[in-house]
Amino acid sequence: MQWIADSGMCATERERASAVATHSADFFARFAPVADEDRLLAAALWVYWGFAFDDARCDSGPLSSRPAQFNALAGQVQRACETDSAAGTDRFVGALQDIMRRFRGFAAPTQVSRFVHAHRAWLSGVAWQIGNQAAGRMPSLDDFLTMRLLSSGGEPTFALLELATGAQVPDHELHRPAVRALTEMAILVAALDNDRHSLHKELTSGESDQNLSVVLMQERSCGLQEAVTAGTALRDRVLLRFVHLHDRVRPTASTELAGYLQGLRHGMRGNNEWGLRVPRYLRDGRWPDETDDTLPTWAEEPSDSRPGPVEGAPSLAWWWDADLA
Repeated sequence: MQWIADSGMCATERERASAVATHSADFFARFAPVADEDRLLAAALWVYWGFAFDDARCDSGPLSSRPAQFNALAGQVQRACETDSAAGTDRFVGALQDIMRRFRGFAAPTQVSRFVHAHRAWLSGVAWQIGNQAAGRMPSLDDFLTMRLLSSGGEPTFALLELATGAQVPDHELHRPAVRALTEMAILVAALDNDRHSLHKELTSGESDQNLSVVLMQERSCGLQEAVTAGTALRDRVLLRFVHLHDRVRPTASTELAGYLQGLRHGMRGNNEWGLRVPRYLRDGRWPDETDDTLPTWAEEPSDSRPGPVEGAPSLAWWWDADLA
């Protein structure tokens, strides 16, 4: 908590309290329970930084509907991620550079480079999201899911797995289409779970236009409850495909890849557990009414177990290719 106060990234006490309330150390410890403390600390600091940046510069800050200004800032922030010599006046730049120095102090260059590329992917997705907001554009389901793979921050968050555990997955394994598909599916499952957790807060604050349920309401001309049900079914089908493909890839995986795949599994479950209790998703400082049937709950079985690609999402259809494994 002292690092957050000293980093300079929070302009007010309220911002500092909001950053602390993300419980980011608890969040990422669920992704990488085998990480040693120093590596886990550095990874958790980036998560704290990411949530603070998201709140102040992406979701609801002054740049949240100004794509040109955000893109200029994103370029500076990304360069600060890439090199310690980059100069930037934004208050988030110095804090990010401190985190990156920690990464470079204990991680192999390949691991750091993978994180840097994942960081760029995240910022590109946020730029897409802000462009939609500025234009008042409601994306199609396919566009939304593709955007969410990037804008959710899942790329850098799962790239932290190697940094936190120290295990470097060989290139020929990490870049296999099946492993890439598993990574994308884990990102999307976590992103859609977050959409479900944050739905009430976003509806209350008027920031729900980039949420799966609202996209489905437009796409299918349906009400909120039907959209929530459809979104859950979509998420469950992706998770089932993850499980089936994982079980085909895992038996021949190296020790490093097996650890990475387990991190994907830990991440999906841990993100959901964290989202059920973190103050970030509270509305007006309290939990929504427990009788509300749009609230997320645990289920004993998937709500939709149909095989094959999700309808209306051709950009994701390749995850179901029969020859992936």
